[in-house]
Amino acid sequence: MTVRRNAAALCVGMVIASISVTAFTLEPVPFQVSGRVYQDRDGDGRRDAGEPGVSGVVVSNGRALTRTGRDGGYRIDVRPGQTLFVVKPAGWRLVRDPATLPRFWLHASPDPTPVLKYGGIPQVPTLRRFDLGLQRESPARALDVRIFGDPQVKSIEDVGYYGRDIVDSVLAERARPDVGRPQLGLSLSDIADDVLSLYPALNAQTVRMGIPWLHVAGNHDLDFDAVRDEDSLLSFRNAYGPDTFAWEEAQAVFIGLDDVIYRPGQRPAYIGGFRDDQFAFLEAYLPGVPKDRLLVLAMHIPLFEPDGRDTFRDADRERLFALLRDYPRVLILSAHSHTQQHRMHDARSGWHGARPLHEYNVGAACGAFWSGVKDTAGIPDATMADGTPNGYASLRIAADGDYALAWHPARDTQDTRIGLHAPRVLRRGAYPAWSVYANVYMGREDTRVEYRIDQGEWTPMARVARADPRLSRENALDDAAGTLRGYDRSPEAEVSTHLWRGALATDLSIGAHRIEVRAFDPWLGESRAHTEYRLQEAVR
Repeated sequence: MTVRRNAAALCVGMVIASISVTAFTLEPVPFQVSGRVYQDRDGDGRRDAGEPGVSGVVVSNGRALTRTGRDGGYRIDVRPGQTLFVVKPAGWRLVRDPATLPRFWLHASPDPTPVLKYGGIPQVPTLRRFDLGLQRESPARALDVRIFGDPQVKSIEDVGYYGRDIVDSVLAERARPDVGRPQLGLSLSDIADDVLSLYPALNAQTVRMGIPWLHVAGNHDLDFDAVRDEDSLLSFRNAYGPDTFAWEEAQAVFIGLDDVIYRPGQRPAYIGGFRDDQFAFLEAYLPGVPKDRLLVLAMHIPLFEPDGRDTFRDADRERLFALLRDYPRVLILSAHSHTQQHRMHDARSGWHGARPLHEYNVGAACGAFWSGVKDTAGIPDATMADGTPNGYASLRIAADGDYALAWHPARDTQDTRIGLHAPRVLRRGAYPAWSVYANVYMGREDTRVEYRIDQGEWTPMARVARADPRLSRENALDDAAGTLRGYDRSPEAEVSTHLWRGALATDLSIGAHRIEVRAFDPWLGESRAHTEYRLQEAVR
């Protein structure tokens, strides 16, 4: 009898233990959310009588999706911790407060959330309904987008630089008749430099531009006190919404992707890659994307791996490329490197599309982390390690999906596209071993760059792999200075991917000689820059 009772007790204990383990490993139970996407004719943010629903709009929880019915209504299952969002359709705009960022999402966090230094996502009552108002919009013939890579502010002083240096530069475009008015903005992550409490002050600057502005997460936007990757962007998401999202315009479809896999306790603490839920969203969403539009994927860590370093999970890159293979017009936007370059993916990097896949690795708004000597306005030089001045990019997309890219140095009314460096004086008759260097900020491997002296014949310049001489000069000045020249010195000059060289003649007449350089951009045509050098006699 005793044996039987002990055996029975053992069985009951095993069942209870089994139930406990099973309960511990079960995922949060999903709940259903319903709502309506509607035409908010009066823009008051409420659905009034007579305001119809908008059909066919995508609503997603970041993994699965549904579309609104004829009356604009939808139902979707949401798990605690997910963020529900609406994909803004082409031909419509959000009804939004001009003093805030676009709000097309709502968090589902009915359960207690991790206690994090920067707040994470507060616990809220269970979400059961989410309505969103839209207003009709007549699409422009072309779409103008402004792109910021790495604003990366680490102090309130940096926020001031961001506002005066970058935001004010975009606002100043309004006075130029040759520049299209932007309708959309995009920040490619590292919004802050680990100090996530600066988000509100930074956002107050961003909204001054008065256009919808979207944000992608980066490695410096992580909650580093989170114990797992799933919780590492809670504070970012609380400020900016889903870390996977889509946004549709008549000329293009934009998809924002968090491609930073957080690995607490490992070195390095993160690597480039994607989560399974992101692939699930792409697999569900991409089949509905029109192939006559440009498909723009925005992320932080580049898909290419510089210098052979293992910075991105190969399997994730290959899986993404397989999903994109049949799309004829794709542009990848990345940041992270604080330099600027173009990469054309082909079979060598695992891309097997009909034509090379263009990845534009966008330069940083903060340049080299807001470093360098301050100018008369009190703003640091911030030149990047490859010699590119800090600033922002523009993307202009035509109705047929063709696009044009440009880089705009901050507060540069001339919109300089080529930086020149040449010696000021050479000895007449010296061996011609000295050169003019042209840093073509948007230059690619096949960019045609030429120079001439004193209206002579145009001669090809040679693309060279070396550091930008102007930045190298700043490094030398910092080294020689007995006191600090700025809060942080300029970065150590690195090999630039867009530098060209041309030898300077020394057999010309005594005096000044004009150097002209021209570069042929596939999008903006011919750009020119000029400088001069002098020849003088020397006495032994």
